[in-house]
Amino acid sequence: MSLPRHIAVIDIGKTNAKVVLIDSGTRQQVAVRSTPNVVRREGVYPHADVEMLWRFILDSLTTLHAEHRVEGISITTHGATAALMAGDALALPVLDYEHNGPEQTAAEYAKARPDFAETLSPRLPNGLNLGAQIFWQAQTFPEFAGVTAILTYPQYWAWRLTGALASEVTSLGCHTDLWAPPRSDFSGMVAAQGWAKLFPAVKPAASVIGYLTPEAAEETGLTTDIPVTCGIHDSNASLLPHLGAHEAPFTIISTGTWTIAMTVGGDVSHLDPARDSLANVDAFGRAVPTARFMGGREFDQLVPEIQTPSHADIARVIGDDIRVQPNFNPGVGPFPNAKGRWTRAPEDLSAGERTAAVSLYLALVTEACLGLCGLGKEIIIEGPLARNALFAQALARLTGVKVTVSGDATGTSLGASMLFGAGDGHAAGGEPVQALDVPGFDAYATAWRSQID
Repeated sequence: MSLPRHIAVIDIGKTNAKVVLIDSGTRQQVAVRSTPNVVRREGVYPHADVEMLWRFILDSLTTLHAEHRVEGISITTHGATAALMAGDALALPVLDYEHNGPEQTAAEYAKARPDFAETLSPRLPNGLNLGAQIFWQAQTFPEFAGVTAILTYPQYWAWRLTGALASEVTSLGCHTDLWAPPRSDFSGMVAAQGWAKLFPAVKPAASVIGYLTPEAAEETGLTTDIPVTCGIHDSNASLLPHLGAHEAPFTIISTGTWTIAMTVGGDVSHLDPARDSLANVDAFGRAVPTARFMGGREFDQLVPEIQTPSHADIARVIGDDIRVQPNFNPGVGPFPNAKGRWTRAPEDLSAGERTAAVSLYLALVTEACLGLCGLGKEIIIEGPLARNALFAQALARLTGVKVTVSGDATGTSLGASMLFGAGDGHAAGGEPVQALDVPGFDAYATAWRSQID
């Protein structure tokens, strides 16, 4: 099969959903449509509005095809999410992983879940372990008895587009407790709970799972010979363009709602399950040491008005020791038990000063993550934080290694488009950033580290 020229990437993040059209020849974004990904609160528990998303996907494909001609479809989504199928319908709504329902069966789940040594997956709060979600649903809802298949989230959308069922390792291997990276197989818990028969056969992320159904083709104006990939977890989509393009070990910082540090070729021996560090599994099934925190979420919480900080803003924040101390999303990140605080009332700061303080905070937490997943010979920043110059400059100063920002507008969408037979090592170039050179920053960082609660 020849490589499709225009690839529509369905990119469902925790905060926003997009359909991005990528030109496979130039690796450039041609067009994009987006919508907020709103959690529905009615019903048995908070859940994804899959019907709204499905209508958005179909409408976006219709528009993009009419304007540019879509020749292939690829899929990437956030992790910690699965669809429990009962034949051709959902047995239960697609659970929002931030819901605390799984905590109701936490004690029982603690006895059932595998050891960290088997899965390299730490115990996380609420539904961030997909295994904890499924366990709670199985124990709580009679409808679980009718489940015929469990689909991780990218593969749910692949099924809706093609009717084909599959499992895939990047979504199975992202802190789910369901996958054992050392042996590239399901964890023992899956068989012990009787779930093994519910997971379809594992297929490569880069495989074509099928072709557009007649119904989807009619809705969008596309043809039924449009290939659809199996799909990939979003952090691993960000990673894909860089595999083979840099000397290992190297670190990718994938940013969005989560800030996720992944060190390809790194050592998993320093991972700490108590500090939200784990192994992701890349598109080729290899364990990648990873540490993360909710950087995008915290930035949105702490910066009501974004303003690019001036040199004077940065100098004042550092000179007056205006710090943000972790953590504003308890239970996750390298400081899961710390209580977030400012050393100066944030309402007394200008918008530029506040943006500067939070940008430095994110860099310092990222450095702490690198102490867990390992520091590569270079760092590449993907996603929204790639546009934050102060974050990149501070990280370069803190780590002492080469830091570049992605030359691509969205690493996840580009990576997902590369599931169509383009091989690896096609990372967009970026200019190295200059390390932050503001008097007092080293002492500022030392004070920050010393005062973590």
